[in-house]
This record gives sequence, structure tokens and C-alpha cells, in this order.
Amino acid sequence: MLVQDVSVNGTLENKEIQNYIDYLEKNGRKLMSLNITVDGEYVDLDYKYHTQPFERIRRITGYLVGDMRHWNNGKTAEEKDRVKHHIG
Repeated sequence: MLVQDVSVNGTLENKEIQNYIDYLEKNGRKLMSLNITVDGEYVDLDYKYHTQPFERIRRITGYLVGDMRHWNNGKTAEEKDRVKHHIG
């Protein structure tokens, strides 16, 4: 188990705990913490994932971009001259 914090309220075998961890991590995200509460036949899972970095992609002047570092002077000037609309 590579999860930082696993707590179990009740009785579970290690294999069953590992199955819950594998199920929650099947999408490629890594668990930060997992709290398992056993209530008779029911099991409640309270879990948190590590945050994932992401890059914001915007549509500017017809192009999907994360930023404008690689734009030439003409395209940068075109973006600067655009009318920007704000909400609120």
C-alpha cells in the first residue's frame, strides 16, 4: 500500500483493503487518504486524491493555446487589440 493514510473502522482483511485501493486508483489517480467504515454488510469509503497539475487551454484568435509565449509579434498584437468581455 502506497496510500499515505489508511484507517479502518471495523474488521477487514488486508486483501479486501487492497482491492478497494486498487479500485479507486484504477483511473490513474493516486490516493492521498482512505477511511473505511464497516457497518454490518455495508462499507463506506471516504477518500481523497492527490491533486493533479493541469494546463489551462483557451481559444484565442482561433487557436487553442495554453499561453502565448511562442506567438510571433503579429499574432500577439492581434490578441492585444481584441475587445475583451468581462462578467460581473
